[in-house]
Amino acid sequence: MRHNKKFNHLGRKASHRHAMLANMAISLIMHKRITTTLQKAKALRKYVEPLVTKAKDDTTASRRVVFSYLQNKYAITELFGEVVKKVADRPGGYTRIIKLGKRPSDAADMAFIELVDFDENMAKAETKKRTRRSRKSSAPKAEAPAAAEAPAAEEAPAAEEAPAAEAPAEEAKAE
Repeated sequence: MRHNKKFNHLGRKASHRHAMLANMAISLIMHKRITTTLQKAKALRKYVEPLVTKAKDDTTASRRVVFSYLQNKYAITELFGEVVKKVADRPGGYTRIIKLGKRPSDAADMAFIELVDFDENMAKAETKKRTRRSRKSSAPKAEAPAAAEAPAAEEAPAAEEAPAAEAPAEEAKAE
């Protein structure tokens, strides 16, 4: 029977797997986004999310529990400081996995895993608001043809100067 054998072993022994996930968790906390294989990203999500939840309660006991997993005091400082401030009101779901396609060398599925509140691109896309523009005013229409004529007038003298500049170059080639 396969009771309690649900997690992905990632082709490694238990000690190697725990060390790898701890190192990847430290990298994720320090850099906010890492690129890895899809299966490792999914395993890392299950490893990191409980640690972030534990870090929301900033006590000595929770720091010691998280430190027993990560073993890096700079990552602990970052997690309990900057990361927890941004995720304080979020009830879980602290990471996002974005699929990138296949790796060229061995066709492994690649993915980004990132902390959700630290991605500026996604935050900007959500905060942009579009405004409607009215076409009722006739004054801008009258100014538009005048503005279109002005650049055309500026381009004409530039076009006349260009052939004059080419003429001396042609004479130099002839000599």
